[in-house]
Amino acid sequence: MTFNIRSAVRIAGLACAAAAPIAQAQVTLTPDNTWRYLFTAGANATSGNSSSSAINLQFDGARLSDSDKWTFSTQLQSARNNGNKTTERYLLGSQYNRDINGSGSLFGFGSVDFLRDELANLSGRGTLAGGLGLHLIESERHTFDITGGLAYTQDNYVNPALVDGVLRDSYGRAELVLGEESNHKLTETTTFQQKFTVYPNLRDSGQRRAVFDAKVSVAMTKTLNLTAGLSMRYNSDPGVGLKTTDTALVTGVSWRFD
Repeated sequence: MTFNIRSAVRIAGLACAAAAPIAQAQVTLTPDNTWRYLFTAGANATSGNSSSSAINLQFDGARLSDSDKWTFSTQLQSARNNGNKTTERYLLGSQYNRDINGSGSLFGFGSVDFLRDELANLSGRGTLAGGLGLHLIESERHTFDITGGLAYTQDNYVNPALVDGVLRDSYGRAELVLGEESNHKLTETTTFQQKFTVYPNLRDSGQRRAVFDAKVSVAMTKTLNLTAGLSMRYNSDPGVGLKTTDTALVTGVSWRFD
């Protein structure tokens, strides 16, 4: 599969379109320097001629002021089909943004992310990134940011993997970080959020990763939301016998703690 920046943008656009009718609650963003939280839970199970079960748990937090923003997210996804594990994924991420000029349009950012996915042969993938961003749109109903910088990613494998032509237990590399993110208040009860980031490999220019998440929230009450979420993870060189793209669509209910 050939993958470049242009095809990454096309994937993000298609994923946005696919995510539009679904609902994923978001942490309330109010510039009052106060932490707010969101807990999301979803599960389903079947039995009979076949048996399956799935669970999705996520906890998010955000603090916003006139000059900075700090967010974090933790997530567990687990699924089984006829006793066989089909999904077991743990994610943890946090990002801090701070405006660095008087107009508030330019900002610096730092982020850390961790992923564990044994079915994808990852006992752990950690990424530390930093750089600059630009607020292209900043209003009460819509925001749109672009970012660019440098990152370092370390992969540790469950079993040795053939990566970049070498059998490895782990693989570390420097990467570029190119991303965009937006939030939209579509109606008084419906909001939409998406984030797309590409990580070109600076150690091997032919390799790259991409991460896309889309979220829409439709409120039932002030604190309760019906939810779902779309997440895509792409790796151009995941190892022999593994697919380059993982996609997850989950549903559930979210509770706000404002």
